[in-house]
Amino acid sequence: MASLTDIHGATHVAFDAPTAEQLLRIGASRVVLASDRLLTGPSRPNPLEHVRARQTWWNSSEIWDSLYSQENRWDLPVIPWVSSSLHERLNLWRTCSWLRDVGLACHDILIVDLDPVVRSSARSREGSKRPFDCSQSVSDHPDEALLARIEKASPWPPERYERAVRLWDSYVDENPLSFAESCRAGVEGFPELAPLWALLSRFFPRRTAEGDLRLSRFDEITLSRLSTEWQTPAGVAAQKSETLVDMWHLLFCTGDLFLSRRLEHWADHESSAAVDRAPGPKPPNAGYPMLSEVYRLTERGMRLRDKGLDKLTDAPSLPIAGTEAYSASAPWVLLDDGRLARL
Repeated sequence: MASLTDIHGATHVAFDAPTAEQLLRIGASRVVLASDRLLTGPSRPNPLEHVRARQTWWNSSEIWDSLYSQENRWDLPVIPWVSSSLHERLNLWRTCSWLRDVGLACHDILIVDLDPVVRSSARSREGSKRPFDCSQSVSDHPDEALLARIEKASPWPPERYERAVRLWDSYVDENPLSFAESCRAGVEGFPELAPLWALLSRFFPRRTAEGDLRLSRFDEITLSRLSTEWQTPAGVAAQKSETLVDMWHLLFCTGDLFLSRRLEHWADHESSAAVDRAPGPKPPNAGYPMLSEVYRLTERGMRLRDKGLDKLTDAPSLPIAGTEAYSASAPWVLLDDGRLARL
């Protein structure tokens, strides 16, 4: 058990910036920020490759995640703080794997797992409509609650810790089948798997029972919100339509910049593009990525949206965890029953 004074000497791991700031405010002297939206874009088993892949994905050299920094001192105990957010659960698995790689025993890692904060009735009703939760944060809890939880911090049983490491290993594997099956079957101690797969499955192309290939649910929603009129990504996201709720459920977890990134993919894909692009109302590199370009749907885009795909590569590839969607070398499709299968 950790005593109250352990907050000063321990190494704390926070999965978002507000939590890191709160821990420092209440007395932590060493906080490692392991914060990345691993729900979108590539993830890799090797830390160096993982960092490079993430920077390439976001087209940025900025280091916003310090888990793998050589400057970290892992003074014991190490205390990861985690909420029910899918972002934080993924980062917890990754942290467990990395701490094992640097030689720490699981009994030196005291995991503080916080229950969701009870919200107001209005926000609670809104949250209950979401099929997946990415909104929770440790920082939702008051300082007094965090200080009280330090006294109760304890290591996970070795078996549960090992399951977390295995989940990360399967998440970053090039073959997503094992991870998808774990999500569908469930793993003891990891209730986040079902909603996590409910989210990730939205990014894989679909094959109907008749054998037809269809866009992923996310791409289908995106193209259905485009028209022959020019729109900014912000306009696409805010447009009133039957898909508004579905779009915002997804963007709430991916972040709105994922939409502009995906529209870039579509505009850059093949000579006969499904989506056209032009300069937007704000200049590029001025800090307004959702307003710096405009997009419109072409006739080819309408055919893909309405008729489906002739082949997977009709749509631009999309890195997901350790694999890629729409890739000829990784032809994974989502079946009508929610299972992932190789085409």
